[in-house]
Amino acid sequence: MLDLFAQLSGLTLTAMLLLGLIVGSFLNVVIHRLPAMLDYGWKLQCRELLQLDPVPADVPGLLSPRSRCPQCGTTIRAIDNIPVLSYVFLRGRCHHCGIRISARYPVVEVLTAGMSVFVLWHFDISTQAAAGVMLTWILIPLAFIDVDHQLLPDSITLPGLWLGLIVNIFGTFTDLQSAVIGAAAGYVALWLLFQGFRLLTGKEGMGYGDFKLFAMFGAWLGWQALPLIIILAACAGAVIGITLIITKGHDRSIPIPFGPYLCIAGWIAMIWGDEITRAYLRTAGIY
Repeated sequence: MLDLFAQLSGLTLTAMLLLGLIVGSFLNVVIHRLPAMLDYGWKLQCRELLQLDPVPADVPGLLSPRSRCPQCGTTIRAIDNIPVLSYVFLRGRCHHCGIRISARYPVVEVLTAGMSVFVLWHFDISTQAAAGVMLTWILIPLAFIDVDHQLLPDSITLPGLWLGLIVNIFGTFTDLQSAVIGAAAGYVALWLLFQGFRLLTGKEGMGYGDFKLFAMFGAWLGWQALPLIIILAACAGAVIGITLIITKGHDRSIPIPFGPYLCIAGWIAMIWGDEITRAYLRTAGIY
């Protein structure tokens, strides 16, 4: 019986690995195309307000058309679109023109697969595992889009917030009352921090997308997780920011997106939040 359980667990983790690679390939499309789609939509709305003729749509959707090489425009063959393997076999270059393909594509695929497998292994086959994998798939494109464009799309954060509330109807990560309070508290807390920072410095320290992302974590993990998430995010931001300034000569006047640090902190809180909190309380002599 134990051997059969081990075999089933191995097969389940392998299936999740393959599914994660496939989903990671799609997330690459989301990371690349969604900001362009949003930008086109905003321009279209502006032209409508100004009563100007709309410009023809020149951006691809998420599902079509098929991906093309940015250099030569050749449609990428299905055999060249196998997650990770195609990149390795092509040695990171377009099969037609030979231009180098960004290593980010396999990185996102491997990251999605690895994190998905870890979540399944951590929570075992359960409702928490299924919900945790979904949250992981939400966080990865948010983090990369924010790095590239300093943008956290409402089309991801707001459905993610509602999904967190729905998931906790069944008490998956927390009770529904804590989830609702968490969603409200998450938004209000960062909004107040934003307003206080602006009054003191005259600058905007973060964007409204950060408020919505923090609210999303409140909906998923409850208000009790919010202090840990903001502390972890602040620590990660400080360490990485200082490292960039020292090693890369990053200009201090150039804003660093806060969303990726929130994503990292929220994922850590989902996996180890209770353990981290208990360890802190024991260290402080409270627990």
